[in-house]
Amino acid sequence: MSKSLKTQPSAPIQTVAELTLHPSVRRAFEYIDSAATIFTKDHISICEIPAPPFQERPRAEFMMGRFEEFGLSNVHLDDVGNLIGVRHGAADGPTIVLSAHLDTVFPPGTETKVKRLGNRLLAPGISDDGCGLAALFAMNRTLNAADVRTRGTLIFIATVGEEGEGNLRGTRHLFGDSPLAKQIDSFVSLDGPGVERITHQALGSRRYRITVTGPGGHSWGDFGIVNPIHALGRIIAKFSAYPAPENPRTTFNIGIIRGGKSVNSISQSASMDVDLRSVSNTELTKIENFLKKTVDTTIAEENVRQAHTGTRLSATSQMIGNRPSGETPADSKIVQIAIEASRALGINVRLDRSSTDSNIPISLGLPAITLGVGGYSGNTHSLEEWYDPTGRELGLKRTLLVVLGLVGIDE
Repeated sequence: MSKSLKTQPSAPIQTVAELTLHPSVRRAFEYIDSAATIFTKDHISICEIPAPPFQERPRAEFMMGRFEEFGLSNVHLDDVGNLIGVRHGAADGPTIVLSAHLDTVFPPGTETKVKRLGNRLLAPGISDDGCGLAALFAMNRTLNAADVRTRGTLIFIATVGEEGEGNLRGTRHLFGDSPLAKQIDSFVSLDGPGVERITHQALGSRRYRITVTGPGGHSWGDFGIVNPIHALGRIIAKFSAYPAPENPRTTFNIGIIRGGKSVNSISQSASMDVDLRSVSNTELTKIENFLKKTVDTTIAEENVRQAHTGTRLSATSQMIGNRPSGETPADSKIVQIAIEASRALGINVRLDRSSTDSNIPISLGLPAITLGVGGYSGNTHSLEEWYDPTGRELGLKRTLLVVLGLVGIDE
């Protein structure tokens, strides 16, 4: 076992041990083992309601009805579209958020009808984050079926804007302008399948849209004038030579390129979207500066080269995403409870770094982790995305233990 997962003798060990023996938890485990068909039906129902970027409301409204059926109070959509429902505790205890994200990466019009192939469920978004949203339903069903009463309060939240250009806008609002911001003691995000990782480190990223503009013209008659697409190609060639270090790990990706009207036109504009990531804020700033310098120097060179034509290029660099980094300490209560809950269920885990909704609370110093909810998946973020719920019960049981370990059971 890695050094980072060693647990000092502390309350989390005892807390989880006591939970596994508690009658209401035993009832809850029995329900989870018996309710696979119900959980899968919920999962399919959620996934088949499209939730393209910035268009999550129909899915949120469907889930709102179920939140009300589960008996949650103050069920509503907040100012940015997050779905919120509260399960009040019986005593004066901590307030814990259990969250999953509503949005997918797929554009409007994407077919989301779920198909079955053996144990597999196939549909865009079935795993990311259909898994987490279905787990919110599963936790409510389980707590109700087993009559589990908590000391503290559970807030169930389905967030908007986790993917791509959403730029974590749901959690930014939750921990910024939301009236709930100062009430939350811990945050647990459910994102995707699997049980082998506990994400307690936030991977920082910065995203830019680089746009090059010029006068445009005819491919024959205006040949030789500045060409935004040609310039963009040279920017890409120079930038992609950046010596990104393996340690601290730093990556870059040009994910989208736009430009052009026809094959025989010199475009008036061309753009690219760039994703920069690093475990080090220092390295992230270095590659960010290299990108900006590459743009500036390449545009200057192009303008000098084509100066005799009397035409010039210009470029803009627009930040379209900025995800903060940070870390919930490995020896914190929330991480240690997640480790002990995993051990109690025979799960071998590793501590992990990723970019999730937890980035925001982690960056603010609030205890936060992201967990998978069990099962297996493949082809994530593609039209061939699939999910196999085999082993899902382990993820749900662990989620239950983590939540109850944080919020407490009312005797």
